[in-house]
Amino acid sequence: MSTGKINVTADNIFPIIKKFLYSDHEIFLRELVSNAVDASQKLKTLSRIGESKAELGDLTIKIKVDKEQKTLTISDRGIGMSPEEIDKYINQLAFSGAEEFVQKYEDKADGAAIIGHFGLGFYSSFMVADKVEIFSRSHNEEAKGSYWSCDGSPEFTLEESDQKTERGTDIVLHINEDSTEFLEESRISELLKKYCRFLPVPIQFGEKEITETEGEGDDKKETKKMVPEIINVTDPAWTKAPADLEGDDYKEFYRQLYPFTFEEPLFHIHLNVDYPFDLNGILFFPRIKPNMDLQRNKIQLYQNQVFVTDNLEGIVPDFLTLLHGVIDSKDIPLNVSRSYLQADGAVKKISGHITKKVADKLSSLFKKDRADFESKWNDIKVIIEYGMLSDDKFFEKSEKFALYQNVEDQYFTFEEYLEKIKANQTDKDGNLVVLYAAHKEGQHAYIKKAQNKDYDVLLMEGPLVSHLMQKLEGGEQKVKFARVDSDSIDKLIAKDEEQVSLLSEEQKEKLKPLIEAQVDKASYTVVMEALDSSEAPFTITVPEFMRRMKEMSATGGGGMMGMGDMPDMYNLIVNTNHPVISTILEESDEEKRNALISRGKNLALLAQNLLHGEALTNFVEQQFAELKA
Repeated sequence: MSTGKINVTADNIFPIIKKFLYSDHEIFLRELVSNAVDASQKLKTLSRIGESKAELGDLTIKIKVDKEQKTLTISDRGIGMSPEEIDKYINQLAFSGAEEFVQKYEDKADGAAIIGHFGLGFYSSFMVADKVEIFSRSHNEEAKGSYWSCDGSPEFTLEESDQKTERGTDIVLHINEDSTEFLEESRISELLKKYCRFLPVPIQFGEKEITETEGEGDDKKETKKMVPEIINVTDPAWTKAPADLEGDDYKEFYRQLYPFTFEEPLFHIHLNVDYPFDLNGILFFPRIKPNMDLQRNKIQLYQNQVFVTDNLEGIVPDFLTLLHGVIDSKDIPLNVSRSYLQADGAVKKISGHITKKVADKLSSLFKKDRADFESKWNDIKVIIEYGMLSDDKFFEKSEKFALYQNVEDQYFTFEEYLEKIKANQTDKDGNLVVLYAAHKEGQHAYIKKAQNKDYDVLLMEGPLVSHLMQKLEGGEQKVKFARVDSDSIDKLIAKDEEQVSLLSEEQKEKLKPLIEAQVDKASYTVVMEALDSSEAPFTITVPEFMRRMKEMSATGGGGMMGMGDMPDMYNLIVNTNHPVISTILEESDEEKRNALISRGKNLALLAQNLLHGEALTNFVEQQFAELKA
């Protein structure tokens, strides 16, 4: 038997572990089970290369709770440790450099800056235990059995012991009064499913009831029995080669990841890289409906099948945090608690590679079955558009597969669409004018006017379209976007030929103040335009620049400070070539003239869904009154 002090020169190492290193105490179970898995994997390796004569047998790791004794035990049948190995790996190696560690971090209030090279995982057990015991027997038959105990101070006891009769290690935690939650089977089960459900060695916790059937017909008997419950899948889909998996395998894995999700993903991307870095995983594209709440942090990060976090900021580009799935890499540098990403050049390379793989997969799906890709576009376009705006390299690659839908439900790449409209929608300044609508039904009248001139109209809806249009307008080609209700159709695509006004300048100057007197000048600007006589006498338009800047400001960036809070501004377009306008001008009865103006203005407001409240009620009542007359 020997006693002594753990090889650390500062007595306050344990308080620092508890206070700073692991902010979440539940992590201890992940660390201890991971150590048990490592011990099992090491034994497999030694056996394979002929350096261990031990029969592998059943390597299942077992977790047991004893509420009466207030203990939690983690048992493995792995490589085991002799007394000398416990002294080396528990008493010394874990605290190499600990004095410098203590001096540097004892006054810190944030453990995020701690660099992970001290191997302190085992000591996380002291966050929840007053005392920790190790019973171990090495795979080497010549080695003595061993016993180690420590009460959370630098003092320990280490002695030879035959109490452990089989190969492997038992870690016994005597749970402290502040951590009795970890004596509840439901809590341990929850943590094992969270952190350990894809570990490569079977993990047994508790029992489950099964029904066995014997005989047939009248001799059929059913008996119920309790069997050990294995809580993990040891060979999850991402650890296999894509060639070894089929579509149903990916669907089953998705259900394992998200058992309470009833909708299947649209498609998946299998990451399988071993050079220049280690990266495996499966990413799923979920269905994302327009204007739905975007759910982030659905990708889980693993290290060698150990769950680490679902916050992948810095590891994957921001737009890909909308995907679901798993990424597993031993090359992603985390601090000792595995809670924080450490700055490292490899992370940028991994992030860039993931982006490339996603773009390549989308391009491949588009080429393979364009019709199927088009059918899924509206479910994934928010993710794609987000990526196009936030990642320049992804934007460049997206030209191969990003789609734009017109009001006739036809889909085009941007290059295809510009080719379609260039003959008819090029203005006198040489700009290709892309007309678009935000609401197919709500802007039907404006769409119809554009179609009457053989113009095509895109359907551009969603929170990101204003930003996307701004980016597309900044490309190499002379392109500008204009919403169909942002001006009269002849002004949106100005040609060399112009309509001649039937009203003289003097007549327009006389008419304009009469109409201005009937509108709110703070919100409406009266504009006199010579349009085709078949066009409406009054039209409400929304200036493109002001509207787009407000939308961009409301969704973040792109507009001037405070632009989103500015009141809405509209143009009231007066068609000086319409007979009704001439009638208004010639009407000498002020009451009749104002009624004509009011009716025309209200019809224009109604077309833009801008007539509300009392004004709408009065307008409807007036129309019914005229019917009665």
